[in-house]
Amino acid sequence: GERRRRAGDGPRERPRERLRERDPKQRQQQQQARGPGRGRTALAVAVAAAALALGLAVAATEWSRWNETSRLITPHPAPRAVPPGSTGPFASPTYFWGTYRPHVYFGMKTRSPRAVVTGLMWLQHGGGLRHTCERDGPARYGWLMHDGENFGVQEIRDERLVLRTEFVKLPGGEHGGDWSWRVTARMEGKGPAPLLSLFFYVATDGQGALRPVLHNGTRLAAVEGTSEELGDFTLTFLPPTGEDGESPKYARFLPFPDLVSPRLSPFPLTPFLVMPHLPTPLCVPPALPMSVLSSIPISALPLHVPHSPVSPLSQDPLHPSMLPHPSGGVGGGGAARGARAGAAAAAPGDAGGAGRAGGGAGGAEAALLTAVPSRSCFPRGFLWDEGFHLLLLARWAPALARDVLAHWLDLMNAEGWIPREQILGDEARARVPPEFVLQHSETANPPTLLLALERLLPEAPLPYLRRLSPRLRAWFSWLNRTQAGPEPFTFRWRGRDADPERFLNPKTLASGLDDYPRASHPSEQERHLDLRCWMALGARVLAALAERLGEPPAPYHDMALALSDNALLDRLHWAPELGAFADFGNHSADVALRWHRPAPVPGRAPPAPQLRREVREAPRPRFVGALGYVSLFPLLLQLLRADSPRLPALLGTMRAEGQLWTPFGLRSLSRDSPWYLRRNTEHDPPYWRGSIWVNINFLALRALHGYAQAPGPYREQAAGLYRELRHNLVANVFRQYEATGFLWEHYRDSDGAGQGCHPFAGWSALVVLAMAEDY
Repeated sequence: GERRRRAGDGPRERPRERLRERDPKQRQQQQQARGPGRGRTALAVAVAAAALALGLAVAATEWSRWNETSRLITPHPAPRAVPPGSTGPFASPTYFWGTYRPHVYFGMKTRSPRAVVTGLMWLQHGGGLRHTCERDGPARYGWLMHDGENFGVQEIRDERLVLRTEFVKLPGGEHGGDWSWRVTARMEGKGPAPLLSLFFYVATDGQGALRPVLHNGTRLAAVEGTSEELGDFTLTFLPPTGEDGESPKYARFLPFPDLVSPRLSPFPLTPFLVMPHLPTPLCVPPALPMSVLSSIPISALPLHVPHSPVSPLSQDPLHPSMLPHPSGGVGGGGAARGARAGAAAAAPGDAGGAGRAGGGAGGAEAALLTAVPSRSCFPRGFLWDEGFHLLLLARWAPALARDVLAHWLDLMNAEGWIPREQILGDEARARVPPEFVLQHSETANPPTLLLALERLLPEAPLPYLRRLSPRLRAWFSWLNRTQAGPEPFTFRWRGRDADPERFLNPKTLASGLDDYPRASHPSEQERHLDLRCWMALGARVLAALAERLGEPPAPYHDMALALSDNALLDRLHWAPELGAFADFGNHSADVALRWHRPAPVPGRAPPAPQLRREVREAPRPRFVGALGYVSLFPLLLQLLRADSPRLPALLGTMRAEGQLWTPFGLRSLSRDSPWYLRRNTEHDPPYWRGSIWVNINFLALRALHGYAQAPGPYREQAAGLYRELRHNLVANVFRQYEATGFLWEHYRDSDGAGQGCHPFAGWSALVVLAMAEDY
């Protein structure tokens, strides 16, 4: 039987074995003699099998982690939206050189992986060195003119000192043409003028070579250099001139290292130049700086000339006749002179704030051409800001806007994820605390780039759109897959604060609205209204893109219809008790921050008290009673029909002074909300809890303008609200600009005063499009 089936050779069993079977006593003795050894063998086999299984499980887990990690830093396999070689000096001479260093007051660089970098620093004797844009920097600074391509004029007011920086590029040759700077200094007010030191530097980023050219063996007359993409070039320093065109009485040139060596840190000049007044190292290896020590007034003029066939400069390249003037139209609609002047400065601030960064992004090498929200606070790329920046840039420089959009899409990884904050290169990382560099791949951001694409779509070249299409589809698919909500056609922002008891209301940084009130207890059951509306916009734009490319639009068109279904929107997000649309989630309407003193530990000092959240009412699934910007999103992105019965309620909420209306724009959270102007933690003041934000007000104007033109019963109500809101927003932004010299991150709802970062020529510059009624 059993033994035969296992052995398979029954008749050939050895006689000795058969004898053992015939002698039960002997067989029992044999088994007793071998029993312990056989048990140990079985145990060893079992242990080995368990160890092998455990090892395989660990290996599988590690392989899964490795595979997931590798995909996070693996670029998307689709063809690049920015074709290889298309940003070099021969293929793109117009944009090869630019003021792509928004974090410094004045500087230029090339769009190269290892760029040639130039910059300006200055020092009033008795004061601090100025180089990088800082919050406590000059009283005013910003571009007065900038076309994003060929010229720019900036004014900097540092106490009584007024610096005017100008540049102009002359096309020609194979290396991006020539360019010239002029830096003019003068003093305002009474009193003696202090000595001024101007420092000009040129550097290559780890490649190429620089050689000084001295005049009479002392004065640095020029720098000759070579680099991979520029070839041979010369940077000429013309002698400075005074007020009468003659040399300044006290002007002299000093070797830069000799001038500052007593103030340098003990680090060598290469690879870092470290100055005590600079918050971060200046990365300029190898560098050749030139300094001018002079009385004021003074004008200095560096000239860059590549050694390639190009017409020589026949006259002063910065003579007023050589400077173009920006196109008009931004100050239409009877705008006051002050508003027109502010608009003329706001629009160039967006183009002049463009930066080019490159370097490691969590492992993969990346390059990004982007506008920045703020040169002082946020001189790097932010995903949800960039869509708003491009709305203005598309009006001012559409070719540059298309280039920027393509660069952003090339940052996509193999999963379709685009990191929301781009911290590329040494200079960017030096300004960001290490704990904020790491980003989580589940965290999304509003796809505002699709707003810009919708604007660019009618005129964009078809080959360009074909390059973008696979990446746009992958990005939308990632959003649809990873941010899906608990029910069909619902969505949920991932990555809310992990320790909710530390916050009055856990933040939702992914949404871009940071501390805007959401469900008090984050859960997988949340339904986020604004994300649903962004997805509806995305589906609509991708359907239009497919139609433009002659491809089937059905999948995106069908999704756009479903997400724009007003009845379904009502069922999922209309909160009757609020009289508005709202988020849904596990929510308590009664929470507060209270001081708690942790239990003391014997033998140690008493612990400091902690501000913790106190929940006075148990949370339950419900609509979140926060009336504000999120409530308006079906209107802001124009999902509501022009005859929707919900429109009057939203229009009324916008106009009610006790809710969102102010004389300066729409506030972010209703004044009667329990979260209005409430701190989120001891160290987190209110952010999106009452302040006026230009980007959302622009979306409101855009939507009201649309509803005012669409046939429907509420068009007159929308038109009246549009006129009032536009006047209030534009007037306040430029009133604050005249008073302070800056656009601001957001504005106080009580008096319209600027708040947050400044200058903020990012989305706050959208006020220019509102002036021009260009939506």
